Amino acid sequence: MPRRLPARVPTAAFGLDAERLRKGDFSDRYFLNIQQTLTSLARSGYLFQGRVPPRRGLEGRARSLRVGEARVEMQFFTRRRPRSLACGIEHARAILETAAGGYDSRNRWVPAVPQAWAVPEGTWLLPLRPALRLSGRYRDFCILETPLLGVLARETRIATSVMEALRAARGKPVFFFPARMDLPATQPSDGWAYRIAVESYNRLTGRSLPLLISTEAQGERWGGHGTGTVAHGFVLCFLGDTAEAMLHYAEALPLHVRRIALVDTTGDCVGEALRTARAFFEKHLAALRSGNREQAERFRLEGVRADTAAEVRDRSVKPTGDIESDRGVNERLVSAIRLALDGAADLLPLRREEARLARAYFRNIRIVATGGFDPEKIARFERARAPVDIYGIGSWFLRSAPNDFTADVVRVELAGQWVEMAKKGRKRIPNRDLRRLL
Repeated sequence: MPRRLPARVPTAAFGLDAERLRKGDFSDRYFLNIQQTLTSLARSGYLFQGRVPPRRGLEGRARSLRVGEARVEMQFFTRRRPRSLACGIEHARAILETAAGGYDSRNRWVPAVPQAWAVPEGTWLLPLRPALRLSGRYRDFCILETPLLGVLARETRIATSVMEALRAARGKPVFFFPARMDLPATQPSDGWAYRIAVESYNRLTGRSLPLLISTEAQGERWGGHGTGTVAHGFVLCFLGDTAEAMLHYAEALPLHVRRIALVDTTGDCVGEALRTARAFFEKHLAALRSGNREQAERFRLEGVRADTAAEVRDRSVKPTGDIESDRGVNERLVSAIRLALDGAADLLPLRREEARLARAYFRNIRIVATGGFDPEKIARFERARAPVDIYGIGSWFLRSAPNDFTADVVRVELAGQWVEMAKKGRKRIPNRDLRRLL
């Protein structure tokens, strides 16, 4: 069963341009022409005079229809198969509350929000099943069809794609890295869709995966904060010395900032991972010996990230002639990093208790794999039991299957009664998951 609709996001959090939405600047032009026509007919009091559909008992009611005041029921749906994870509902609500209505003869805004029913964010949507249903005077919301379809399509696509990635990862976290591949303005919507997908996955599986967004804007609708690792440019400011760069990073930043080292800058992931991990452990151990536990935590290395370019073979990967298994971030590279870290403590001259501490320290360093990942590549790594702890995905979220939405009027109100009225091939489709939204 679907959840109840979640607590609403304040409309102000969406940063909507109310004036431009109401003017129709984000709408296909023909909707403005339609709205203008219907407004003109409403002012003139026009009654329907056209051809009445050949249905019993419809003639009398049709002749009383004030077309400019026509009330309709409209449903919004997607065709993506086999199913989609609904998202964008809150964004759609904010648009309706902000821009449904019209200007009067003195150019004053008069709100007229239609009744609305929607599925909860994070509900599985079957093809053609409505995610949103509106009921009201058509001219009050007709120009909003374009932006409503847009936010539903975008956010549902991202949410569905994130869910696909999480399922491929078999319960491992996924960093959300598409920000650099698209316009900055898309980040709040994309981040919200990512959150809905992760929370839905946690609800369905009983897990508690963290929300790993990369920018503040991605989390602005719920107060989430960006996280991540570091950039190659930062390491190169230290002339490629990853350990030196990361030690200063750990020293400068508060404890809540993740200490995840990017280890592929020099093309030697294993070597850089070991050097950085050892340097951190030395600082960690020294702080523990002096009784400074806070300082010790400052030098707890959470993870190492491999982001080897697809055309590069890392130094630790022996060539086989097979490009896919030799280059980029591959299963053999990740396994080599894990093997090296797990054995790092055995190479240190430590007393028994400190040796036990060292083994736990190095074995708890997680491996983050990024670079060209999508659900198919993640599934391949998981089948091979590659020791990845966290995956990162960027551009695939924008190349995944489309989630186009369509909106159709399916009923028209005549003399106080709803009459089935849809284009050929369409009809009113029930969805028991719909809940009152507005």
